[in-house]
Amino acid sequence: MSSPTSPTLNLDGLDLAALLCSRVCHDVISPVGAIVNGLEVLEDDQDESMRTFALELIGKSARQASARLKFARIAFGAAGSAGASIDLADAESVAKGMFSDEKTKLTWSAPQALFPKNKVKLLLNLVMVATSAIPRGGLIDVVVSGDGEAPTLVLKAKGSHARIPPHVEELMAGSPESGTVDAHGILPFYAGLVARAAAMDVRFAIEGDEVTITATPAVIDASEDSDGEASDTALA
Repeated sequence: MSSPTSPTLNLDGLDLAALLCSRVCHDVISPVGAIVNGLEVLEDDQDESMRTFALELIGKSARQASARLKFARIAFGAAGSAGASIDLADAESVAKGMFSDEKTKLTWSAPQALFPKNKVKLLLNLVMVATSAIPRGGLIDVVVSGDGEAPTLVLKAKGSHARIPPHVEELMAGSPESGTVDAHGILPFYAGLVARAAAMDVRFAIEGDEVTITATPAVIDASEDSDGEASDTALA
């Protein structure tokens, strides 16, 4: 694996923006489409049971679209001016909103504190990476300890057929095997960018049906030997 501090793929800013926009659109197009379908039923069908169903569909889909946009605003967006901090309570709120109607449950343990923006963005992006580790759903447990300058982020994803997502380590290291990144891989690639900006190391481990993702403050060490001894799965 290439050195995680020296990514081999430096994505053009326009391409990065386009791929992130594609990811956000992918996340919201389904609930928005469901809202449109529900409105069409209300316009064309006078059956009371169908109209009730349509209203329930519109309400559920509107909540899903809103939750996904609120999440994306913090996870991918500016969420405040440069150098701003983000309240972990806000991060918890948007993260839990993403899973309110899903097959995956989220538990969250974190101090009530303001953390540097990039560390919160990393945490939220790792939540989504953890989701892809349990494709059939399950439980994601998030634990944040330490202060904002030197936190430890531990995410445990447990569920049937749990696995470290394919290519996620190379993508986060900025060294995808294909030499390119597409809309499917942009989230872990972006998470790696944020991890390096936040000076955090990210590591993956799996035991049985549980995948553990751990992010800790990076240790600045010029020794390649030291880096090699730490772990082959250090990603930032």
